[in-house]
Amino acid sequence: MKCDKCGYESSLNKNKWGLIICEICDIFSPKDQDSFRDYMLEKIDGSTLETFRKNYVSNSEKQKKTMLKKATHGRLMSRAPFGYKIEKGNLIPSENQKEVEEIFEEFLNEDISLRRLSEKRNLSVNGLKKILKNFTYIGKVKFNNQIYQGNHKPLISAILFNRVQDKLERMKIK
Repeated sequence: MKCDKCGYESSLNKNKWGLIICEICDIFSPKDQDSFRDYMLEKIDGSTLETFRKNYVSNSEKQKKTMLKKATHGRLMSRAPFGYKIEKGNLIPSENQKEVEEIFEEFLNEDISLRRLSEKRNLSVNGLKKILKNFTYIGKVKFNNQIYQGNHKPLISAILFNRVQDKLERMKIK
């Protein structure tokens, strides 16, 4: 699709108030519809925007790069999972850290459904599944389907974690 402002052709161009606009023209465009229409009437030679296009990095690309850098350095990029807390930017075990291993052991060694275990632990079933599948508990960080070595203390062994993953797989739990 061609940008109605500068003529740049890209599959990333978007429809804004019935007109097609590229990412660069969109950055400079006014936010209200009336001003936007006037802005679109002022045509521009697309080649004058090439410097911007070459050097433009979208906010989502910047965020992904930042998150990837954190992951490769073993840092978590979200809130602390159950059993951990964040102190001075570092992930450290919290007071309830022992509960994590208990949950894994209970799920692995007892004939108990996810629903019953979640009720017993006062968690939602989805919350319980998130705990049971979370690589953070073995000292890893998962980002963008890649696993990185974390810089935090694991709360359970990799053997226990892998046995639980095997059981979840046998139960066909997603």
